[in-house]
Amino acid sequence: MSKATSIRVRVSSKGWVVIPAPLRKKYGIEPGSMVEMVDAGGKIIVFPMMRDPIGETRGMLAGGESLTQELLTERAKDLDREEAKVRI
Repeated sequence: MSKATSIRVRVSSKGWVVIPAPLRKKYGIEPGSMVEMVDAGGKIIVFPMMRDPIGETRGMLAGGESLTQELLTERAKDLDREEAKVRI
């Protein structure tokens, strides 16, 4: 888990808040980027939005065990148990 960072910024008369340069660089926020602001029970949380959600998440779950194979194995065990009950 990463360490939380706190940076204070001033709200302008127009309600604008500037995201400090180190945070913009760290999270890839460039001019024209979209961010999401969430009201979380007394806190405002700013999330950088993905430019291409499908492309950026493609392959995120690759490399682990096959959940399909795990399901098929479990179903085969279930079938064996059911057949054993019928034979008795």
